[in-house]
Amino acid sequence: MILDTPSKRRELLDRAKTVAIVGASENPARASYFVLRYLRTHGFEVWPVNPMHSSVDDLKSYPTLAALVAEHGVPDVVDVFRRPDALPQLVEEAIAVGAKALWLQYGVVNEEAIKRADEADLAVVVDRCIKAEHARFSGGLSMAGMDSGIVTAKRRA
Repeated sequence: MILDTPSKRRELLDRAKTVAIVGASENPARASYFVLRYLRTHGFEVWPVNPMHSSVDDLKSYPTLAALVAEHGVPDVVDVFRRPDALPQLVEEAIAVGAKALWLQYGVVNEEAIKRADEADLAVVVDRCIKAEHARFSGGLSMAGMDSGIVTAKRRA
């Protein structure tokens, strides 16, 4: 199912506790590093997946989703920072390990792979940033002058 509305994406984030970040970088200037740090400091258990790094932000990095799942079990969300042409193979790996949700970051769009993930009953978020969506739903973007869409003076727990 394509999670194409804010309420569907919020439901996914509300129930998610663990996130695998495929393509996580140890370079603090990269978006994947910043998102990993943000999620860690906002209550998520995060696992980097990148065969080029042994660790990211002092977390063990796994070479594949299968290696991660063998050690920790299936993450609630597989967040992807990869080129669109790498997506078909990654979707097949996500299906093989029993993933339930696939989050494709800004620009990670491959229609064939998205269709395959949808047909395999994965919850799929396309062309959105998990950090930006989480911050929006928790009121965090209003501090940066952006409209969070939330009318409250209290942050969510």
